[in-house]
Amino acid sequence: AVDEAIEDLGWLGLDWDEGPDVGGPHAPYLQTDRADSYLQALQGLIESGQTYPCTCSRRDIEEAASAPHEASLKDFLAASGFREPTAPAGFGNPLANLPADGPIYSGRCQGWRLGDALPPTGTYCWRFRVPDRLLEIEDRVHGSVRINPKTALGDFPLTRKTGHAAYQLAVVVDDAAMGVTEVVRGDDLLPSVFRQVPLIEALGCPRPQYAHVPLVLGTDGRRLAKRHGDTRLSHFRTLGITPQEIVGWAAHCSGLSETAEPVSPHDLVASFDWERILRTPTTVDSEITFRDRR
Repeated sequence: AVDEAIEDLGWLGLDWDEGPDVGGPHAPYLQTDRADSYLQALQGLIESGQTYPCTCSRRDIEEAASAPHEASLKDFLAASGFREPTAPAGFGNPLANLPADGPIYSGRCQGWRLGDALPPTGTYCWRFRVPDRLLEIEDRVHGSVRINPKTALGDFPLTRKTGHAAYQLAVVVDDAAMGVTEVVRGDDLLPSVFRQVPLIEALGCPRPQYAHVPLVLGTDGRRLAKRHGDTRLSHFRTLGITPQEIVGWAAHCSGLSETAEPVSPHDLVASFDWERILRTPTTVDSEITFRDRR
């Protein structure tokens, strides 16, 4: 999968300064090779009392949650002091298409303190104690967003019950170690920034800037994925679609170009402006998007 992603990005015309294929000063670049870094960060959080072992299963959390499991994340945020970001007409609301983020953890295991006995190995994860305060994030696409992550999202896992680092801990440690100053990703991960910033502060790491861009959706309104057919770049390549066609389409859908004319990534650099990025998702039928343009 790693090799395929690297090949696809290179085919599109993108390049990078360092990574698993070209090396660099911040190696290793695979999370499976960085377990010691995650363990060191976790140990510091344990010793400072900012995490605790949690034996709850997902079912336990769902049953204990005061809000229905089906409730959308935007409902949680609205109930937690969310402030509507200012958006130009037609740019949309960053919360309008956020999926349900699951039940909020009840806090059943949070009474554990350093020195207390640990549950049996393999029966618990380490869960982060999220500070109970309003947190404001300035996003380069969605503007200012403010919530209380403790009440809107709840305490979250830093590890799996196997002991392996979970997503939030791994990306925060990796970004800090590699000197990442700007994080750009899909806006379905906008809630993650409200988990990661308190964790960044707890670890004493510098906070990067964030930009959460709208997703590409299928006609069913869900994130474009395998269920919508073969959406891999390699598939379009075998159909004879050029990388310039795909980049031009993406630039037009995102607001960076007035037309969908073929273009290379390097041609877009000089005119790139975060203010031009649209805040609404793009809906496509992967089978006809490029076929109809020919």
